[in-house]
Amino acid sequence: MDTRSKSLTLVIDIGKTHAKLLLIDAEGEVQEQHSRNNASVLSPLGYPALDVHGLELWMIKTLRASKNAKFCSRAIASTHGAAFVALSDDGLAWEPLDYEWDALATRPDLRAVFSKAADPYELTFSPELPAGLNAASQLFSVQHLYPLAWKRTRYLLPYAQYWAWKLSGQFATEVTSLGCHTHLWDPYKSCFSAMACQAGWDKFFPPLRSAWEVLGCVQSEVVQNWGLPEGCQVHVGVHDSNACLARYFVDPDSKNLSQNNLTVVSSGTWTVLMAPGASTLGLHDRDDMLANVDVLGRVTPTARFMGGREFEIILEDALPEEATVEGIQKLLKNKVQIMPSWTQQGGPFRRLSGHVMSNENIYHSPIGDHFTNDMRASMAALYCAQVTVYLINRLWRNDHQVHSRKCNRVVIDGPLVKNKVYLSVVQALIPFIEIYLNEESLEGTARGAWILANWTEFKVAEKLKKVQKFTYENIESHYAEWLKLLDGK
Repeated sequence: MDTRSKSLTLVIDIGKTHAKLLLIDAEGEVQEQHSRNNASVLSPLGYPALDVHGLELWMIKTLRASKNAKFCSRAIASTHGAAFVALSDDGLAWEPLDYEWDALATRPDLRAVFSKAADPYELTFSPELPAGLNAASQLFSVQHLYPLAWKRTRYLLPYAQYWAWKLSGQFATEVTSLGCHTHLWDPYKSCFSAMACQAGWDKFFPPLRSAWEVLGCVQSEVVQNWGLPEGCQVHVGVHDSNACLARYFVDPDSKNLSQNNLTVVSSGTWTVLMAPGASTLGLHDRDDMLANVDVLGRVTPTARFMGGREFEIILEDALPEEATVEGIQKLLKNKVQIMPSWTQQGGPFRRLSGHVMSNENIYHSPIGDHFTNDMRASMAALYCAQVTVYLINRLWRNDHQVHSRKCNRVVIDGPLVKNKVYLSVVQALIPFIEIYLNEESLEGTARGAWILANWTEFKVAEKLKKVQKFTYENIESHYAEWLKLLDGK
């Protein structure tokens, strides 16, 4: 074994669609990686729940079979947002809800009570979202629909800190998950929202700790059952999009991203755009714009759409790499418009129904009978690029005309980095902005988590590749027509 791998960091990277275990050495090289699909399961109370039991069994089985697990000196979890786990005195108080389930769908009376209790958007910058994407609605739902389960609640843990507790037995709360469109957090005051305090939820959360802090070492039963060594330090953990953003905080003591006019595009199931230097004055709740809170506790204007999911819906059985420059040119020439939205789970267009307009015909999903694979792949790339550019412009536009700063640098991270056609369209639509890629094979959430676990030692800036300028004939007029069609909705 390479001597570098004798001090490994275990990264538990749980996304909404996939979960990964990565063992990364001190130089940042992946020595071992495992993944599995991640889907909800039916809870004993009858609602869709996060598969915490299945994930735990998979982790134990995988690590026990690993030849490298015994060399792990650190462990950290990075998880999707809108996920909290309730603990009783002897384990789970109730299964954590899947945020795609709308617990209040059949109770408009309770939905109205919840909406009325929520703090004004201007205080939390947490828009009212569908299903359980506002984590506070999950707590509210259990409290009112399953009161016996709620009575068992002793602690509430953000999802990443649940896994930290599993490993270390220590309780903690971390700000990136609290500040992620939850209705639970006041980002400017750095405290729980009035809603959270009035409902008494704030009392269930353990004290705040920084994402990179060490909670303690793995418990003895973890050493015995998981195959991790004694002395393996467990870090607090982080919300995945904020892990990705933290990659660009080279030195937490001296670097200030808010001076860099930067937008980070973190892609995956969700495409999340974070603009540390933008103003919150330009945020609008109706458009699913929000303020995240970064690992240093700073307010970060954010917009997002379910880009990965929408990409797959438009693709159907095509492959992303089947997209071509010629395909984009054909779409532009024929004035084919791919209109949002192909999911209703968030984003600025979630109230609209996705369709394709072509030669005065309108096609809804599925569209495979009308377009070839290469055209669908090109359509998916064009659509996601247009929504990305739309959100970049929205984040840096201030209707109050007070904030004059403009974005001058975009960094794209995650699976979309591999889609050259998508990148060419983004660059063509905003030629005045420099666009960079993080092309390393390790995706941003896992890399960010590894950096946080090595936060005090890590001082190396990310190596980025600049996207070459690209032009498409008629792309400006095509995009303008797309915006005009949206204005009519």
